[in-house]
This record gives sequence, C-alpha cells and structure tokens, in this order.
Amino acid sequence: MNPPIRILPIIVFSQFCCTSLWFAGNAVMPNLLLDFNLAPTALGSLTSAVQFGFIIGTLVFAVLSIADRFSPSKVFFFCALIGAVSNLGAVWGGNTLWSLISFRFVTGFFLAGIYPVGMKIASDYYEKGLGKSLGFLVGALVLGTAFPHLLKQITQNIEWQLVIYITSALAGLGGILLLILVPDGPFQKRSQRPDFSAFFQVFKKKEFRASAFGYFGHMWELYAFWAFVPIILIAYQELHTITEFNIPLLSFIIIGIGSLSCIAGGYISEKYGAKKTASTFLLLSGLCCLISPLIILYTPAGTFILFLIFWGMVVIADSPLFSTLVATHAPAETKGTALTIVNSIGFAITIVSIQLLNILRLEISPVFLYIILAIGPALGLWGLFKEKKSDVKQNNFNY
Repeated sequence: MNPPIRILPIIVFSQFCCTSLWFAGNAVMPNLLLDFNLAPTALGSLTSAVQFGFIIGTLVFAVLSIADRFSPSKVFFFCALIGAVSNLGAVWGGNTLWSLISFRFVTGFFLAGIYPVGMKIASDYYEKGLGKSLGFLVGALVLGTAFPHLLKQITQNIEWQLVIYITSALAGLGGILLLILVPDGPFQKRSQRPDFSAFFQVFKKKEFRASAFGYFGHMWELYAFWAFVPIILIAYQELHTITEFNIPLLSFIIIGIGSLSCIAGGYISEKYGAKKTASTFLLLSGLCCLISPLIILYTPAGTFILFLIFWGMVVIADSPLFSTLVATHAPAETKGTALTIVNSIGFAITIVSIQLLNILRLEISPVFLYIILAIGPALGLWGLFKEKKSDVKQNNFNY
C-alpha cells in the first residue's frame, strides 16, 4: 500500500524549513564579526559550534534511542521549536563570542532531532524506493542550508537580523506542519527501552560498516566545502583582481544546486544501485579537491564558477545514497538509532576538517587549501573497496 501523496512533500518541505537554521549564522557571519567585534577566526568556531552541538545531540539521541522509542513526528516538532528559539539568540545585542557559540551549539543539538529523525520518518513510510525518497529529503537539507545565503542577498539593504527571524519562523512552521500532517509511518517498529548496546551492535554487520565508512569519507569534505564556499570565491577575486562576484548569490547557487543532484542521484541509483552510484559521486568530488588549485589559478571566472557548481553537485549527491545503504543494512527496530549514530560520527569528522582548514588558511595560500579535503573521498572509497575485496576472498574460499 502506497502512503498518502502528501507525506513526502510535507517531510521534504519541513526538512527544508528546519535545516535553514544550520547555516543561518554563516550567512550573516560578516555582520556578526563586525557588530560583536569578533576575530576572523570566529568563522570556524561558530560553524564548528553547530556541528559540535549536533554531534552531542546525536550521541544523546542515539544512546537513549529517542527516535525509536517515541513518536518521530513529535520529536521532530519539539526539536524544531527549540532550535528556532536558540537560533534567535544571535540577534541579542549583548552577545559575545562565547554566547554566540552557546546559541549555535544549542541549535546544532536540536538539529539532531530534525535531520536524522526526518530520514527515520521517511524510512518508516518508504521501504521501496527509499533512495529516491531520501534524495528528495537530503535535497531539502541542501536547499535549507543554502537558503540563508539567498536571504542575505535579498535582504542585503535591510538589517541582517531579518535573516535570523525568517529562518526561525520557517523552522517553527516546518515543525508544526510535520506534527499535524505526518503521523507515525506504517513500517515503524518502536523500541520499548533504551538499547545502550545498539551503538556498537550495528557496526558488527560488514555491509553496514562499509556504508558508514563511505559516509564518513564524504562528510570530511562536505561541510568544510560548504562553510568555505565564500572563502573560495574571495580567494579567486584576490588573485584575479578584475573579477568581482556577488558572493551571497553565488554561494546559494553553488550549495543549493546540490538539491537537484540529490534528487537525480536517487533516480540514477534505481538503475545502477545505491552503492555504485554513491561511489561514483564520491570519486568525482575527490577529483574536484585535487584539481582545485589549477582551476583557481588558471581558469577564467566563468569556468571557475561552473567548476564550483559541478563540485557543489557531486559533493552532496552521494549523501542520501549512503543514508539509504545505512538504513537498509540496519535492524528495523534500531534504524533510527543507526542513522543517528552514523550522523553523529560523520559530523564529528566535519569539525576536524573545518577547523583544519580554518587553521591552514592562515598558514598556506588558499589556492592549495582544498587539496586536503581529498583525504575524505579517498578513505571512503578505500573502505567500500576493502569490504568488496573481503567479499571476493570469502567467496573464493567458500568455493
């Protein structure tokens, strides 16, 4: 039996509304630095605060099996409201670096009840065609992440606080819509108590490990790339002084275009399989990291922007496919916990890569900064290949 036609659009729209909280601070970062007298390095600290909050949140949600013990729609709703309120903290006139970090941390903590829980809700409705469904869902995350940059462009002649107000209002709306219109799905299997062993048990399955390892490699690159898109554009402008970019608008396009590639990747995976499709995108994004110095140094502005748009597409297109593989290989009664655990570890990795770039950009030319991101795709592909190689050896032994 197919779910009601409204279900996926509501989940997707709610995910878009709520994940706009994620990079709301980055979209107004120059204003935050100026108005609160912050050092340039605060960019990395404030971005990492959201990631760190998300990691702690996902750990708590995973250990307590929140998404598997309670109604996912209600969890999503309460987390959306609290995330919206904490996001509003950025407009407080008495902010310091530490208060801003605290507000962003709390926002990240409750995003743990939005992004992975939204995927859990989708998997409770769509056992068949999950890759395609999660393609739409992660596409909404991407668009939500890029949206504050567009808001900044639209409201550039208005007070920056409007970006914060709008993203908080959207998060509240998304939570309310999902609570009212999306009840618990037909494939939900609810746990009765916290399963503290689930954190470790899920990794005993080699197919799950391979999927998770690919996802971790993908995450090393993804959020560092997103956080530093404006920095890449500025670096190009400084090298090619006759070029002047509309950085907020281009940041929105480069990040937001990934929503389309997520959807396309979901459809492609139905023909070629989630694992093969995800591996191809991971390889392409790794190659983008490696050739980025040549593109920044030697290509005209138009080619440079097209390259970043392509990179913005392939850097995220594998994400819903890895999540599909994780959900597929996790036990039904701990599916929400498994997704949350993998998200937690993946976002812990993003803190390392973001902070590493933040430190290195003061030490080396920005032209060569992004090569370091290729480490993630390389290790992710190695993890997938390693599991496949062990399968071949085992089959030969059995034969």
